[in-house]
Amino acid sequence: MSEHKRTVDETTLENLLYLSRLSPESTDMATLKKQVDEIVGYFDILSKYDDSENPYDAYPSTEADLLRQDEAAAGLEMRDVKKINEGNFKDGYFEVPKVLGEGA
Repeated sequence: MSEHKRTVDETTLENLLYLSRLSPESTDMATLKKQVDEIVGYFDILSKYDDSENPYDAYPSTEADLLRQDEAAAGLEMRDVKKINEGNFKDGYFEVPKVLGEGA
């Protein structure tokens, strides 16, 4: 890695201002450029570290064949649903307790 310190050019800084919805009038450009250059410098520091190790090795893996198959299965028939909820089924709908209002 070279010892050349990377900096942000004027065009990139203007694009960053646009993306962050900042205006050059609301910001001291010299201070902002210095701060952005420091952030870019952090990437140089991070790139010195070896990242060849797989970070997902630390977590247990899940075997795909242990998961259920993605197949459609038959659901409940309407007559069975009516039998189970006989008192709460009215005009093709389930009658449920009021959620909003005084009871909530």
